[in-house]
Amino acid sequence: MNERQMLMSKIKKYDFALKELNLYLDTHPDCRRALAMFNQYNALRKTAAEEYARKYGPITPDETNDTQHWTWIDAPWPWERR
Repeated sequence: MNERQMLMSKIKKYDFALKELNLYLDTHPDCRRALAMFNQYNALRKTAAEEYARKYGPITPDETNDTQHWTWIDAPWPWERR
């Protein structure tokens, strides 16, 4: 597994943890431990996604930041990158 794949795998793991914590918090909104874990994984995911975008391009359109050109379409799509 190359560096790009390892970073994407890490992002997917954070996404999974965040979704599970989201579901738990929907039914246990006052659980401070779960909320702290959600915030921790959210920060880790943000850092990993920023690193991925810096090295390999944005994962989602909202990660583009050019004010003059819509760079999301420039090439290649995230699933086309190798």
